Amino acid sequence: MKKPFILFIVLIFAVSFTADAQCAMCRAVLETEDGQGAAKGINDGIVYLMAIPYLLMAGIGYAMYLKFFRTKK
Repeated sequence: MKKPFILFIVLIFAVSFTADAQCAMCRAVLETEDGQGAAKGINDGIVYLMAIPYLLMAGIGYAMYLKFFRTKK
């Protein structure tokens, strides 16, 4: 059971996709700018802010697993 789970986690971290996460108004304002530096920064910031709650929930879930569902020796 442990081997497929570890393989799944490795594949999740090995495969990455680009994510553009702008609302329509932000995209319209930032597309008019030359160089697109601010647009890339806004996209990276939104993706960063979106990922933090998922990482926190995964950590809490793992802590609960260790506390309640692990067999005692």
